[in-house]
Amino acid sequence: MSDALTQLKERLGKVSDLERISRVLGWDQQTMMPPAGSDHRADHLSTLRRISHELLIDDETGRLLDELRPLEASLEPDSDDASLIRVTRRQFEKASRVPTELRAEMTRASAQARPIWVKAKAESNFELFLPVLERTVELRRRYVDCFEGVEEPYDILLDDFEPYTTTAEVREIFAGLKAELVPLIADLRDIEVDDSFMSGNFPVDRQERVAKEVVALFGFRPDTWRLDPTEHPFASGAGVDDIRITTNYDPQTMKSFFSTMHEYGHGLYSHQLPRHLERLPTGNSCSLGIHESQSRLWENLVGRSPQFWRFFYPRVQEAFPDQLGGVELDRFVAGINRVKPSLIRIKADEVTYGMHIILRFELEQDIINGRVDLRELPQVWNERMKEYLGVDVPDDAHGVLQDTHWASGLIGYFSTYLLGTVMSVQIWEKVLEDVPDLEEQVERGEFAALRGWLGENIHAHGMKFSPQETLERATGNRIDAKPYLAYLRAKYGAGVAA
Repeated sequence: MSDALTQLKERLGKVSDLERISRVLGWDQQTMMPPAGSDHRADHLSTLRRISHELLIDDETGRLLDELRPLEASLEPDSDDASLIRVTRRQFEKASRVPTELRAEMTRASAQARPIWVKAKAESNFELFLPVLERTVELRRRYVDCFEGVEEPYDILLDDFEPYTTTAEVREIFAGLKAELVPLIADLRDIEVDDSFMSGNFPVDRQERVAKEVVALFGFRPDTWRLDPTEHPFASGAGVDDIRITTNYDPQTMKSFFSTMHEYGHGLYSHQLPRHLERLPTGNSCSLGIHESQSRLWENLVGRSPQFWRFFYPRVQEAFPDQLGGVELDRFVAGINRVKPSLIRIKADEVTYGMHIILRFELEQDIINGRVDLRELPQVWNERMKEYLGVDVPDDAHGVLQDTHWASGLIGYFSTYLLGTVMSVQIWEKVLEDVPDLEEQVERGEFAALRGWLGENIHAHGMKFSPQETLERATGNRIDAKPYLAYLRAKYGAGVAA
């Protein structure tokens, strides 16, 4: 190994360590930290961001990358070292456009905004949240302004979560989905399916016990994983053997069960990233879209399947005998797959979910481009929810305040949920092709083959390749909405039964 490459890896390892410390502090803020500690935590995270950013964009990083050009040219493009140099150069060039103080200020603002969002959501008070949202948007616009000559400002934000992907490309995919989803929702929304059993009294302690049982069945190991409650589910951690997933338990419904499976998918991806690339950029996940393909696969393709529930339903009935003891399996499976436009994204069914994301994707572009007054955002949100899903939003907690993303500064993230959902079906179909008895394995509660396939074909690549190249290597195709739409028509057109 060349001296320059060794020095670069040492430098990148330090950047990675700082970023992982930040992730643990962020996890702590959302799960364990006393609420009054938010200003202290903002200081901590801002300082860490400042140090890591300066280390990444330092002239020495650029010098090492320049020195490594001949080595990069001599290596196979898909080799570990060539990929590392290529990915690091891209990150260095983008990060170098952004002043360190702006980066630190963005991090501080996000850390300070989250507890205000929690309070605003609890009180359904958008006016309380408005000043921090205005601050977040102002900082994101300043960030975008660092990149002169960009025709589409949203491209810069989207690229932070889905590299090598443009707004125009996502807009085209979503336009095709919207054209198909709207009439499909209209066809299905009035079909009567009894899902009354989903609401009632579901004690949190029993929900927690069942949630831990299902993720243990999937592959959760208590020596390397944690599952904790939080206001809004997320996954985090500090390495392949430090995986922290969270969920939110609602005592009035068991729908949080699917959020737990969703976060397990994120955790598994992080757990199966290449160990030999840990502490390097290429040892990270490829993109948020690929990440969401993993979480949505476990949530929907496994978690809403009749095969899974044939195995696991007796355990849930045992945990909730009063609520589910008299509910037959067929009725249960039909109920959890009911298509019914609703208010909350993370509790939406498979068919209507896409419209929740398209709404947010469109709104974020309007926000960044100044086409919507932030003071009128709740009204615009409510109008589009009525237009797209036919639902009336009763208050801001069930509307514009429901997600943590804007409080966390994650403008540009939402589209990855739907991109990931589309890709999850492409991946699932390829797994079925390679593991023909996969559904029978799921019905027996066996998931080793599925974990192994995902690990070998997606997780093991880390960030060596672009999202679309990663998908193409795994499935033979780039992103294509047709399999996803065909899956929805086949599943819901024929009805869902166990």
